[in-house]
Parts: sequence; structure tokens; C-alpha cells
Amino acid sequence: MGDTSVFTGVLREKMDRIVAVTDHFPGLTLNIAMNYGGRDEIVRAVKNIADRVKAGEIAVDDISEELVSDSLDTKGIPEPDLLIRTCNEQRISNFLLWQLAYTEFYFTPVAWPDFSKEELTKAIEAYNKRDRKYGLVKED
Repeated sequence: MGDTSVFTGVLREKMDRIVAVTDHFPGLTLNIAMNYGGRDEIVRAVKNIADRVKAGEIAVDDISEELVSDSLDTKGIPEPDLLIRTCNEQRISNFLLWQLAYTEFYFTPVAWPDFSKEELTKAIEAYNKRDRKYGLVKED
């Protein structure tokens, strides 16, 4: 994920090789964010859509949430159900701004290097107690 066009030479070759080698693993998705920012990702998606409108490939009325999602770096990847934020940070820091719309957040004072299996279990237990509404209002 990210604007990888800035990478050249050996680093670019290694990145391309990793993508090619792992492209055949349907059971696992690994995302690596390099030169990534959520705002930049949205700007790049909007520019891509604008170019497609300008070229006559799509009409302005064709622009939808689905088209925007399909123009992001994470096209085809499910949106996160849970974001675990360590070190008592209570912000998303320009990370997956579009994709986190209906994600549940879990905040912990534990720093990432100390985040253990037990801490992960706590986060999952807290997540499992939540009533996910996906933007809807549920009546009791």
C-alpha cells in the first residue's frame, strides 16, 4: 500500500519480486504500507477517477462509494473489523482513513513491542462484547 512509484533500483526489484512470489497465496493477505498516508491514498484515488471521467470512461454520475473503494490501494481487501491502537494513542494517524469507517477501535496502554498473545486475547474479548451497528441505529 502506498505510493510505491518513488522506489527504484534494487528496492523496487525486491518489492516486485515479493509481490510476484506471494501472489499465489489465496489463504493469506499481507499488506505492507510503504510511503503510505491515508490522505494521499484518497487524493490518488480521486485523481484516478477524475482521469477516467476526463477520458470518457465513466460519467460523473458513476462515481459511488464502491468506485472510490475500488480506486484505493486496498481494492479487493476487506475493511478491518478491529483496529488495535497501542501506547495509549487515541488517533488513527492518517492510516486507512476511508477503510476504518465501520471499524471497531481498541485502545491499550501497552506498547507494540510488549503486545503479547494475552493482550491480543483481551482485545478480541472486548471486540466480541460489542454490538456492531455498521452505522445503523438498532432499537432495543
